[in-house]
Amino acid sequence: MKKRIITNPLNVKFEPFDNYGKPIDRISWHKISYNKESGQGSYILKMEPGAKTVPHEHTNYEEFYILDGELKDADGQIFKKGDFITFEPGSSHSSSSEKGCLILVFMRSRNKTI
Repeated sequence: MKKRIITNPLNVKFEPFDNYGKPIDRISWHKISYNKESGQGSYILKMEPGAKTVPHEHTNYEEFYILDGELKDADGQIFKKGDFITFEPGSSHSSSSEKGCLILVFMRSRNKTI
């Protein structure tokens, strides 16, 4: 019988987000099915107020759903609770959160830092 994983984003253990080598200040994650070597899978990303991601390029699709809070993209676009965002392969960006946010992320491959 195959294993089933049930995840409640309100009741998980978060670890420092170190997907690009070293932990990024004020960002943590809970890996659901994410494989760090292939860059494929899902995880919950928690950004504390004032957190910023590193600039990166998507080598494949990256999609995420804002569970709570707000995320501001480098071009000024604000993503709010309930928004589902798709970044296509070849796109690049960085994001920040003034108030903090909780995001469900779906990755298809590792990103490249810029």
